Amino acid sequence: MNFCSNCGSPVVLKVPEGDHLPRFVCTNCGKVHYQNPLLVLGCVPEWEGRILLCRRAIEPRLGYWTVPAGFMENGESLQAAAARECYEEARATVEVGSLLAVVSVIHANQVHVMFRARLIEPRYAAGPESQEVGLYAEAEIPWGDLAFPSGEFTLRRYFQDRTAGREDHHVTELNRSLK
Repeated sequence: MNFCSNCGSPVVLKVPEGDHLPRFVCTNCGKVHYQNPLLVLGCVPEWEGRILLCRRAIEPRLGYWTVPAGFMENGESLQAAAARECYEEARATVEVGSLLAVVSVIHANQVHVMFRARLIEPRYAAGPESQEVGLYAEAEIPWGDLAFPSGEFTLRRYFQDRTAGREDHHVTELNRSLK
């Protein structure tokens, strides 16, 4: 950050009075600009025991597989963001269910929040951010070609819970970059 979004003056990185972390502070109006982690929302859509996955048509991780997920927008709930992302990436309408996983992705300054979901009907197609989409049984999932560690964590916990007949909440943190 170089300039204040409030008045346009230069900012400096310093610890503001009463704070404990460096922040961008305007040299003119004194506004403190906080930079906080971004929320990524997604879901694991299921239809008759199969999971909807998307092959990414965009970077990062172009060509790799993921559950439908993306950045939350202002003015929407967690569940609405997960449903919107599923529609945008896979043209699929879902009923968002229970919370599945919360993954703090430390190195990317993100928090990934994933829900269980049920496809309303088995209709889907690749959206602009997907090369292809499809329904996969657990044994068919391309585990070695998943885009993100948070997605692998989410899917593995999903199948663990499904096998055990539970809907637990899973929390973890990742602090590693992709290779």
